[in-house]
Amino acid sequence: MLVTLPISELIPGMYVNSVTKQQESVDGIKIKTSGLVRDKSIIQRLITEGVLELLIDFTKSDVAVPAKYKVQEKPKAAATNQDKPASKKRVVSLQQEFAKASVSYDAHNRKLQSIFGDLTSGLSLNTDALNEISNEIVSSVFRNEHAMTILTRIKDKHSYNWRHMINCTIFTAVFAKYLGYKRDVVQELAMGALMHDLGQAKLPQGIFSKPGKVTGNEMTAIKKHVAQSLGLLKGGKGITSLMLDMIVNHHERLDGSGYPRGVDDSKISRPARILAIVDVYDALTADRPHQEGDEPINALRYLLANKQLFDAELVQLFIKCLGVHPVGTIVKLTNERLALVLEGNHSNPIKPKVKLFYNAKHNHHVTAKDIDLSSNNNEIKIQASVKPADYKINLPRLLKEHLLL
Repeated sequence: MLVTLPISELIPGMYVNSVTKQQESVDGIKIKTSGLVRDKSIIQRLITEGVLELLIDFTKSDVAVPAKYKVQEKPKAAATNQDKPASKKRVVSLQQEFAKASVSYDAHNRKLQSIFGDLTSGLSLNTDALNEISNEIVSSVFRNEHAMTILTRIKDKHSYNWRHMINCTIFTAVFAKYLGYKRDVVQELAMGALMHDLGQAKLPQGIFSKPGKVTGNEMTAIKKHVAQSLGLLKGGKGITSLMLDMIVNHHERLDGSGYPRGVDDSKISRPARILAIVDVYDALTADRPHQEGDEPINALRYLLANKQLFDAELVQLFIKCLGVHPVGTIVKLTNERLALVLEGNHSNPIKPKVKLFYNAKHNHHVTAKDIDLSSNNNEIKIQASVKPADYKINLPRLLKEHLLL
């Protein structure tokens, strides 16, 4: 979609197709006629050089179309009465989608494990299979974003590699949808997330399965997975420059302390910043051979505390998207009950919808009850998140008991 807008509305993340108006006193444009606006310094340069108006290509942009321009388009592409009910049917209940998601999540992990094994054995990459996985995850997220996200809370340290890539795909799709990206861009971002660690299949697998922390030499080897991923994917069928950018830069940090190139914030795109946040969040909360996963709230605190590493604005939005206690988390309430978080609250992240199921004081299950903590007449609050093992709760079984129809 092409939109003409004044220089005052230009923001980082927009893709400039061309300059359409500039002050007559300025002798030519001293910048490229097209390209992604990566930071505010580029905008200031355009203003200094007299640019007044630009043509923005939102199909190539990292940001969504501004609302007022969407409104202008509606009369041209107004939905018929027949179309409207169909779009509503795409959103299904959590229980309905969870039944599908729980089956497909396991299938995606098995398929990705097989792809991983093929690459380790020296076979070629099946990008069609990856695209199928990514498409199905995005479709599930658009039907109901909570179902797949809940499944990311199920941990298995022995299958971390492929679970991590599946989880990052889910989180990226959910976050991109929340940020307002169009469906095709969400799909592209999700595909980039799915492939970001494929290069690890070309490294010695003993590094990833060892129970102890990696050594300095092992970390040097691990860092090579970025180049390995690039080698596997560059020039491949359906692989876009946006996907490659995410893969190359998801370990870069704003202060230049990342790898493999050590670039700073001026060279890190918004998609790469999104994947950096998602990648670290899932790595911190997942069980791995050498460490037990932390609680989501602690992972979010880590992201918040390291503004020099991660985009602070995106981190804030990520927290609003997931909630302080993401779906699938078990929380302890002020009434001495345990509850399962079922649905986040974008406007008030500390007050999600939960399903009460356990008496923490007397250690026994109780009749399940849905509670909206944001309700005006509800005085119950979340005290803290808890680990299922602390109360001998089998999380996969709990999810099946309370979410499967």
